[in-house]
Amino acid sequence: MKKILIAGNWKMNTNVESSTEFCLNVLEITKNMDLKFTVLICPPFVNLGNCISILKDSNVTVGAQNCWYEEKGAFTGEISVDMLKSVGCTYCIVGHSERRTIFGESDEIINKKAKALLKSGLKPIICIGETLEERNSGNTYKVLFHQLDNSFVGFSEEDWKNVVIAYEPVWAIGTGVTATPEQAQEAHHNIRKYVAEKYGDIASQSLILYGGSMNEKNALELLNLDDVNGGLIGGASLKVDSFVSIINSAEQILNS
Repeated sequence: MKKILIAGNWKMNTNVESSTEFCLNVLEITKNMDLKFTVLICPPFVNLGNCISILKDSNVTVGAQNCWYEEKGAFTGEISVDMLKSVGCTYCIVGHSERRTIFGESDEIINKKAKALLKSGLKPIICIGETLEERNSGNTYKVLFHQLDNSFVGFSEEDWKNVVIAYEPVWAIGTGVTATPEQAQEAHHNIRKYVAEKYGDIASQSLILYGGSMNEKNALELLNLDDVNGGLIGGASLKVDSFVSIINSAEQILNS
């Protein structure tokens, strides 16, 4: 059976009140669903505890949007992996294009974060992706493979079983522009092929999410692609109806 992960990245949106309302609504809608895949939301840090409390023992799990790789210390404003684990997080996004471009995070930093998460038993969702300029200049796979080489260095076979890759064409994030199904499948296929060449059979089991403006209108087509194992969803994950519609699309695919 195809493996699917539907992950909502709320970015810097929602407060305690609105996140509570969202979680209660999603809880009510999904409580009787027999989901055969993972549904994940990643709220801002201040909403994590509240969301985890509401969704405890439900069909929806909760993760974080970022972390720091040191265990503790003088890192004002940062959140450690142990802090995330202590409130009940199961996943954490690292290397999102906004972290790379706005905050200047390197592949080396992303690799350290991922290793810290794996050591603690949390699953990293590691983002890779090219800009429009890089795609137009024919450098898509040069960029993607460089990010794979440097963000994933030093992973064991056991680590690979707990790592999620999110392909996010930067030109399609928050722009309303989505990669065509052909573009998405090609990128995911080549990512999986590259992982197989470097790390072997584990690639066939690797979760590779699509992270470029997936929504309720295109989810069914994108999720049905051979090498797409789910979505890292931004704007559409902030609306209960849209997010549930994407969940229903994944359920439809697995039940067909």
